[in-house]
Amino acid sequence: MFAVFNNTECGFLLNGRGSPSDEATVGVHGSLRMTEAFWLILGFGVFASMLAVGFSAIRKYIYKDKNSLDVSFDAGGNVNAGLTATTLVSQWTWAATLLQSATVGSKYGISGPFWYAAGASIQMLLFSMVSVQLKIRAPGAKTFLQVIKARFGTRTHKIFCGFALMTNLVVTAMLMLGGAAVMKSLVHDISVEYATLLVTTVIGAYTFIGGLGATFYVSYFNTGIIYILMMIFVMNVFNDDSSTRTLGTVDKVYTLVSCSKGPDDNYKNSFLTIQSKQGLMFGVINIVGNFGTIFVDQSYWQSSVAAKPKQGVVGFLVGGLCWFAIPFGLATTTSLAYIALSANQNQALLSETDVDAGLVPVVVAQKLLGRTGEFIIIIMILMAVTSTGSAEVMAVSSILVYDVYQLYLKPYRLVTDANSCILCGRSRGRMANPRDRCKCESMTFCNACTEDDKEREICKKAIKPKYRCLTHGSFREYCDYLSQLKNWCLLWSILAILPLTIALNLLGLSLGWVYLFMGILIGSAVIPITLCMCWERVTGKGMIAGAVSGTFLALITWLSVAATNEGGLNMDKFFENTGKENAMLAGNLMGILSSGIITPAVSILTTPHDHNRDDIWENTRDIDNPLNPWTERYAKDLNLRAAHQLDNRPSYEEVHNSMRTARMLANGLSPILTVILVLICPSLLLLVGVFDLASFKRWIYFTMTWCLCATLFIIIAPIVYETIDIRNAVKQMTVVLPLKKISIAEKDRTRNGSDVKRQQVNVIMKNDQSFVDPNFINKSRQNSLTVSEAP
Repeated sequence: MFAVFNNTECGFLLNGRGSPSDEATVGVHGSLRMTEAFWLILGFGVFASMLAVGFSAIRKYIYKDKNSLDVSFDAGGNVNAGLTATTLVSQWTWAATLLQSATVGSKYGISGPFWYAAGASIQMLLFSMVSVQLKIRAPGAKTFLQVIKARFGTRTHKIFCGFALMTNLVVTAMLMLGGAAVMKSLVHDISVEYATLLVTTVIGAYTFIGGLGATFYVSYFNTGIIYILMMIFVMNVFNDDSSTRTLGTVDKVYTLVSCSKGPDDNYKNSFLTIQSKQGLMFGVINIVGNFGTIFVDQSYWQSSVAAKPKQGVVGFLVGGLCWFAIPFGLATTTSLAYIALSANQNQALLSETDVDAGLVPVVVAQKLLGRTGEFIIIIMILMAVTSTGSAEVMAVSSILVYDVYQLYLKPYRLVTDANSCILCGRSRGRMANPRDRCKCESMTFCNACTEDDKEREICKKAIKPKYRCLTHGSFREYCDYLSQLKNWCLLWSILAILPLTIALNLLGLSLGWVYLFMGILIGSAVIPITLCMCWERVTGKGMIAGAVSGTFLALITWLSVAATNEGGLNMDKFFENTGKENAMLAGNLMGILSSGIITPAVSILTTPHDHNRDDIWENTRDIDNPLNPWTERYAKDLNLRAAHQLDNRPSYEEVHNSMRTARMLANGLSPILTVILVLICPSLLLLVGVFDLASFKRWIYFTMTWCLCATLFIIIAPIVYETIDIRNAVKQMTVVLPLKKISIAEKDRTRNGSDVKRQQVNVIMKNDQSFVDPNFINKSRQNSLTVSEAP
């Protein structure tokens, strides 16, 4: 029986006069047919595939990107802040975000949604600081694991590959658990296997077509839909006044919620207070656990790699604030509506098992909107699962390609020295002998590569002609081979989702249990990875000791505390006792705190005597693709001449100074916003105690305002940014001004065309003050024109 307070104001509920016309019901009774779910998912799959085709066409015909391995994983490396923020929101919006946030709200009251949102937003804000360090210290890296390999070697790299893949596994598990629970509750006669097969087919279709870039476009669509549907819920519960409805105004919701008896650990047993012991414990678990699922998840590093430094920082900061609105607004709305509707019928709408499965938003949508509400929930879950699922599949594929195949299984050249050029094997940069120095260049001004591209484009056969360029040809064939492996990796990753979901379903694990457990498994890797990007003295031994020991200590602590609960670790009580807040809190804290102590301590003890700071970061700056080196991407930012020459690299200090604005934004705003969200706001709310009607109204209007602002930004900003970028790219394509024309014959009369190449680069950098797309330069060269000054 759902408990209500025994006082005069709530007497109408105790006497059963809350809503005489409504029959008391328990559980979710879905009315959707399997054919409806099939056509809904199929329709979305077709639309997402069309978006992927559109993205591929834009990158090919406007941005002139080649269909290369790197473009598949970094989307061209110049994604704007709007799309970055939208994609990050989409990646961070799991099924658990929509479901588990409402679960904790229904258990703890208003403290649950707040701690869920605040406790999982700050990781994205703080990650902006680490992402800038990646750009400064390893501009050419595609995965964070490549940095670990460059600094510490094979053993450390393999261990953290395991942590990264485990993170992707946990995240995918939560996606599928949440999606399966909703599908089974709302759709008649649908099996977990069939629902998972439909969803994975959608994920695979558009990911195969457009790679990471397609996920940016699809993520924009998905995220916009989620925000719009969220606003429908918010307005329906709080701003849809009708005398015949149970809810619809802030006053009605407040009356029913204030009459409901909350947990004993809540201040005055009220749902309308931030003073909740269990809510605070969940908040700490949420903060600790979610550091792992961002800092150890390659998909977020991938989004960082895909954007320029400043755009990436802005994307993470704005994305974190916009994402806050989803669990905060949606969970506050649906959980309070759940409490109010349960109080109105004087009986809980769901059993505890259904609540833990994440069905609170589902039953609220069904009660308030009927079949329309069921479709809304299905669509929201579908948007969340496909977007995050696609990002996870791309993350796993990038790890398999760059950190498994390229390093261990199918290496191009067994180079023992990271400073050696992978094309010719000669040394370059700081360690190069002038008489035996690397003289390789990128493809930007390579005439042989241009001829190869023309010949392969003209050829309509399935088997294309071999590359004839003596410098780049064999490595281009190797990259094409990796691209084929990439497709297989995508296929294997997608197919692996089905048995994973079936196994979890057979185990009977709830979404809430997996969500709380993830920090115990992967939380100990957070501090070692962060120190790897920021601290010169951290060592491989320190990272291994911190991550591995932290995980073992976390598991031991978790099980030890769970054993003290009634029933101990007996099989019939195992998942119940290990899922309780005290065990999960102890395990999560032990994992991250022990790692934070062990990693620096062991690193200080094992730091070599010949420790050289400059060599450390030079090793990470050696990570690069010789066909399209990172110096070309940052030529404008660094005012770099002849960026196509592989041995022409700016100093670490130059790169560090060029990203000063991005560093200041990240290092200044992210700590301030973090303190506001997890310290200042809760402290101020503690002074309020239990909300009265006036305080509750201010809280709800604040929630609605935040949701509306986030919705407007997510819908409008990416379109504006992308329109500007496409317009600039189109203008750049048509820029050919009347400087001196240089024929192909004149180029040939110079020594290897080097004088003309140098003149072209100087004209680009001096007059246009921007780095023109290398493919456009090649195209202009074919037409016997020199790239000229912009108007």
